[in-house]
Amino acid sequence: MANFGFTPGDSDGSEEPVDFAAMMAQMQKQIQEQFSMLGINGPGFTGSDEALPKNIVRDVAKKFTTSQSSAPVGQTDVAQIQQAFSIAELWLNEAVLFPQVSQPSQMGNAVLARTDWIDSTLPGWQSSVEPLAIGLAAAVSELLDKASFGEGESDSDHSDENPAMALPVEMISLLLKSFIGSLIATQLGQAIGALASKVTGAHDVGLPLLDPAYPALVPENIREWSTELDIALEEVQIFHALREASVARLFSHNPWLVAYIRTAITDYGKGINIDMEAIQEQAQRALEQGGGFDPNNPESLNIALNSGIFTPQETPAQRAALTKLETALALIDGWSEEVVTLAAGDRLPNLNALQETLRRRRATSAPAQQLFSSLLGLQVSPRLAREATAFWRQVRELKDIEARDRIWSGILPNADDLLTPESFLKSLEIPDDLSGLI
Repeated sequence: MANFGFTPGDSDGSEEPVDFAAMMAQMQKQIQEQFSMLGINGPGFTGSDEALPKNIVRDVAKKFTTSQSSAPVGQTDVAQIQQAFSIAELWLNEAVLFPQVSQPSQMGNAVLARTDWIDSTLPGWQSSVEPLAIGLAAAVSELLDKASFGEGESDSDHSDENPAMALPVEMISLLLKSFIGSLIATQLGQAIGALASKVTGAHDVGLPLLDPAYPALVPENIREWSTELDIALEEVQIFHALREASVARLFSHNPWLVAYIRTAITDYGKGINIDMEAIQEQAQRALEQGGGFDPNNPESLNIALNSGIFTPQETPAQRAALTKLETALALIDGWSEEVVTLAAGDRLPNLNALQETLRRRRATSAPAQQLFSSLLGLQVSPRLAREATAFWRQVRELKDIEARDRIWSGILPNADDLLTPESFLKSLEIPDDLSGLI
């Protein structure tokens, strides 16, 4: 690190250079020591150009997952999942417009251990969540500019007066960006680690995490998922294969949908604006409740994150982005349920019980929902998902499978449209006589 400094005069008229590099190095060391006490390697001021350091996300996620155990994939797992996918894809051909997605060259890539799931989906998580880190870092930079130069002023207004004074502010901004990236990476890593022991497939959370999209299942989690059910494991595997393969087809044949979801997250990130007074009030309440962030107590980091004292205030534009994202996730979930129900028909004797188990577990213990809540403040309503399922079913009944799936290539319905599918379909029709529009 270069040695930047300015030379303030002291009482005897002499000038002593201030070694900012040494000051920042000491701050970096202290932060890294705090994270090390949490068992996390490398965060703090990373010095990385990444807004969301991948190595931190991976290390934290794998540390969490291995502590919960991750059984290797065996030949029996591969054979069973391959059989489940073969059946599921055959049934889906009758229930979905989009054709089957080509499997990876090695079938084993579609049968994942928990740690394999982390490695496979990490790039997708990076692309999805990085806009939040970028938005928060930009908000911090803006806050520092205001604090250093005053409202309505800029760096250029002061650079001629004392150019050396701007250097420490720039350094602090860069270091805070690094620290913020580490905070979000740590939080994301913990969430991914928790998800790895729960998810049944690569698309279980409804996000586009594989590029290109293809179906992949986690047999260890499917076995645990079925433990309390008096249902044959083969039937449970086919059920999850149907869900996984249907969403893989959706993402694979509608690449714009991937961009749509990530744009909503990016729009949310761009709207981040830090209200220091509000955060100070949140921090004070957290401290009064014993949940404040104490640098001398590393455990307080998790408490502070969960208490939301680092969470900026939401703007109307961000609320619009979240509504857009929530509706899209509900539409994906509802479409998958409608497709699975149609594809399975009466061929899965316990389909209703499996669907109900899925809904109940998502309502009571859903790591994906907790992740959306902690990072975005987003609560995907079970009611909205039910309305989406009914919407897709009614569209198929009013039209057909092709008309239902062609909706994905046009304007998506909003939350109000879900209640009136017939009106929504009429809004998509082109009048025979267009003269009245001229």
